[in-house]
Amino acid sequence: MNHQTFSLLLVSVLVPSLFNLFKSCTTATTSPEISKAQSIINRAIEVHGGESRYANLEVSYVFRNRLYTLHHQPNGQFEYTRSFTEKEQNIKDVLTNSGLVRYVNDEKVTLPDTTVSKYANSVNSVHYFALLPYRLNDPAVIKTYKGETTIKEKNYEVVEVTFRQDGGGEDFEDQFYFWFNKSDGTMDYLAYSYDTDDKGIRFRAVSNVQVIKGMRFQDYINYKVPLGTPLEVLPKMYEQGTLEMLSTIALEKIHIE
Repeated sequence: MNHQTFSLLLVSVLVPSLFNLFKSCTTATTSPEISKAQSIINRAIEVHGGESRYANLEVSYVFRNRLYTLHHQPNGQFEYTRSFTEKEQNIKDVLTNSGLVRYVNDEKVTLPDTTVSKYANSVNSVHYFALLPYRLNDPAVIKTYKGETTIKEKNYEVVEVTFRQDGGGEDFEDQFYFWFNKSDGTMDYLAYSYDTDDKGIRFRAVSNVQVIKGMRFQDYINYKVPLGTPLEVLPKMYEQGTLEMLSTIALEKIHIE
């Protein structure tokens, strides 16, 4: 798993399938913890841009010297692309409801199924992170309210996210925490533990915010965490400066049609 480029693990976890990208649902469970978590996430999605806007969005940006474009249509159709130059070849990956196609110098190339899956996950992962907290209402997501805490003298509401095995992908056992600013509803911190390929824990803190045409885009500082550390204690470790900085995650040249 290559965390230097971008964490790819969320793709199989948070995306029930590449053909079900835009379905969302509200859990039928009436548990107070579930209902509270649902309302927090619903609020955050609206604050970051709004469900209807996300579902009808056309945006482009540069991430680590590669150009990404995203086009959502209200009917659930989508197109995600990634373009870059490698070994003097112009490469473009196009991911749609039908799957992924790679073009090299404008010519379609045939790839093994495993490679297609790898590239599709990679393209989708970058777009997924760029649009968080959108799609935390996907059917496989189980969200639980975990109470309140303070981070750097600000009040936060904490939501744990796990996943149903049915539709949760290969990494359904992974665990995530999100910290939402109680005052304005924004998602300022997130953490996750994973147990696929190589085990690990990550904590991310928003480092820069760009609001473009009403859509909120966030950059992050990505921290490495000692194995076995409970996710709920990471904000305190972050405040104490004991987390190891691993990388920065920044979007550049964002443009919304």
